[in-house]
Amino acid sequence: MQKPVHVQSRRALLGAAGSALLVAGLAGCTEAAARPVPMAVRRNPGCGCCEVWTEQMRASGRFIVTTEDDPDLAAFKSARGVPAELASCHTAIVGDYVIEGHVPLADVVRLLDERPQIAGIAVGGMPMGSPGMEQPGGGNEAYDVVAFTSTGVRRVFSHYPAR
Repeated sequence: MQKPVHVQSRRALLGAAGSALLVAGLAGCTEAAARPVPMAVRRNPGCGCCEVWTEQMRASGRFIVTTEDDPDLAAFKSARGVPAELASCHTAIVGDYVIEGHVPLADVVRLLDERPQIAGIAVGGMPMGSPGMEQPGGGNEAYDVVAFTSTGVRRVFSHYPAR
């Protein structure tokens, strides 16, 4: 027995309306994710590699980057729980997270997408080949992006092999 036409039409209409709402909702999520977020960077005065790193973050279109030279950067890092062994030449704040040193853009984006319960991520020192430390024709050192908590727990967030 065939169903009345109006029932089939109602189901089709409801299905189309549901699909339209889903697409509209996903478009809203994409739009929100695409909006640049503030990134405040503190750096050692006159540090050229910091400028290269901040320009890479700015050029991604994901961040509205501000920079401030800080002659007492160690105190700023300490107040935000950056472990001394993971310190580098600049510290960025994005939302509630600390980004220490030459962290690749992909890891900053992953951090913000996943929102883990950590204080931040860091690339300690200034490894050659990390963002802002690239050298023409130069080799790249292996390095880790380390996640750290306010209680001192650390784990490898990402690893970059030597090339």
